[in-house]
Amino acid sequence: MKRIKEDIKNRTFKNLYLLFGEEDYLKKTYSSGLKRAVLQESDDMNYSYFEGKDIDVLSVKEISDTLPFFSDYRFIFIENSGFFKSANDLADYVSDIPETTVIVFSEKEVDKRNKLYKYVNKNGLAVEMNQMSPADTRKFVAGTLKENKKLIRESTAGYLLEKIDNSLTNVLNELEKLIAYTDGREEITISDIDAVCSVQVTGKVFQMIDAASMGKGDETLKLYRDLLELRESPMSILYLLMRQFNILLQVKSIADMPKGEIASKVGIAPFFVAKYVNQAKRFDEEKLKSFMDNAVDIEYRFKRGLIGDQIGVELLLAELCSVNVA
Repeated sequence: MKRIKEDIKNRTFKNLYLLFGEEDYLKKTYSSGLKRAVLQESDDMNYSYFEGKDIDVLSVKEISDTLPFFSDYRFIFIENSGFFKSANDLADYVSDIPETTVIVFSEKEVDKRNKLYKYVNKNGLAVEMNQMSPADTRKFVAGTLKENKKLIRESTAGYLLEKIDNSLTNVLNELEKLIAYTDGREEITISDIDAVCSVQVTGKVFQMIDAASMGKGDETLKLYRDLLELRESPMSILYLLMRQFNILLQVKSIADMPKGEIASKVGIAPFFVAKYVNQAKRFDEEKLKSFMDNAVDIEYRFKRGLIGDQIGVELLLAELCSVNVA
């Protein structure tokens, strides 16, 4: 990303840029920055946009070969094309792109063995944009709030990021709600977060298992019914419970490893590792396997009309609440 910033600052552009990965906010930010820098005050006469799997490669070539009007460059933005996961004619064309054309690709996934990917990576600039580290995300939260004359403690920022989906687009949406809610007040508190932020479903499921592991049946069922009120289907909740049991089993087997390794092997955010380790300690391994088996059985019986989905999940939660702490 540093190299893109340098290109924008110096206006020394490559013909080809590929921004790929899960973090849509970063891809949008850097593609927009490139567009502004390349076109400057030029109007949309020199800008073309293509999206989706059915893009006409010939049209892209024709526009790319057209000289810009009253501008140094022509800018083409191609989004979610799938060009980097399959063979296509564009791979044979890119070596002949005019110096006056800049093409920016924005993709969710790429195959690094793909011919087009290899060319862009070698002759242009390919940058992976995935979720930022916890520390960088907290800095992003603090910096965004500071721009809006708001303050947040580091521990409070950590609490916020535990509760919400950490994609930067979602983080920004939640920050906007907090800024509006605390109008006339400088510091954002945990109670503000509880009042207005949308808790991610996986977070609610984590809280359900946490409550159940301590035998808090009423709290467990309340969290479950909160999810139902949010129009989450019982089967979706069941699948998330199964996912959670699987994560806890994995964490339990490698709990002595460093946090970074656990996060990498299990596929969870590093700042959640301690919470998962603590939760896993409350369950015997055989109990977790039993919960997983029972969840599979509930899904089987529901699909054959032998049990209602809502009552099936409630029975599993009741079993969870009666667990013997390991």
